[in-house]
Amino acid sequence: MDTGTHIAMGVALGGFATLDPVVQQDPTLFTAVMVGTIIGSHSPDFDTVLKLRNNAVYIRHHRGITHSIPAVIFWGITISSIIYLFVPDVSFLHLWLWTFLAVILHVMVDVPNAYGTQAYRPFTKKWIAHGFISTFDPYIFSLHLIGIIAWILGASPGSTWIMIYFIIVLYYIKRYIDKREIVKIIHEHFEHVEQIATSPTTKQNIWRVAFTTDQHYFVGRVEDGHVEIDDKFHRLSVPENSLFELAMTDKNISAFLSFSPIYRWEINLFDDFSEIRFIDLRYRSDGHYPFVAVVQIDDNMRIMNSYTGWVFSEEKLQNKLNMDSNPI
Repeated sequence: MDTGTHIAMGVALGGFATLDPVVQQDPTLFTAVMVGTIIGSHSPDFDTVLKLRNNAVYIRHHRGITHSIPAVIFWGITISSIIYLFVPDVSFLHLWLWTFLAVILHVMVDVPNAYGTQAYRPFTKKWIAHGFISTFDPYIFSLHLIGIIAWILGASPGSTWIMIYFIIVLYYIKRYIDKREIVKIIHEHFEHVEQIATSPTTKQNIWRVAFTTDQHYFVGRVEDGHVEIDDKFHRLSVPENSLFELAMTDKNISAFLSFSPIYRWEINLFDDFSEIRFIDLRYRSDGHYPFVAVVQIDDNMRIMNSYTGWVFSEEKLQNKLNMDSNPI
């Protein structure tokens, strides 16, 4: 989920903590728990600092190890221990419990997104992206705002958040059922479907989809149960030659391939270099595919430039390639 929603969930969990008699009776502990749940609800996304290095590192690791099972345990213990240094008279057990729950909640609500996480590490490095809740869902965020406002106006935090999260759980179930119905519709209308990526929009009746069959890639949307195809591409395997083998060694290309499950490639030949592009098909926007990886290789088989990330025009892409020149 987005940062704002994660923080709002931290506030909500702090409200839930008032149902804990030990927290309810100790104002200092309540304050410590609220700090712990807010920080804990955002802590797995501290890897955002990787953007300061480069996009390849960020794409390969964001929502990776920081969302893993060992990291969840680490965040809970570390954050609660640091807070405990400032308020050593409170119950560490209760402080750790609520902080730990905030970290767990963060990872749990990231799993249904289309972006995905590596939440099952160290057992597998596979990206888990169920694609039935948006990274920013206005309904979920609005429900949290309603709860926070009600709490400020004097409503009981415990009962308020129980009611709101009951609604949110029902909403998650509804979106999951919607996603399953979309998968069923695609399988009914297309033969030999191998992989489907879904992404909900802010409109409940419209979903973005990208899927593969044994021969093609399809990109489109599902609206009111009807599949509308926007683009169709022939499915071509990545060539096994020295040019593509070199491209695969580039860190921007390898980062893209480690993350993207449905993509196509293309190659452009120029006078003194070749340009290979990998294009993620899940994020079509206004007829454009903004998430790409590009590598330029000269005639002497040397990598000139490469880039991976989000770009919304050819001009910006070329600027990025020039700025992020990254020969190996």
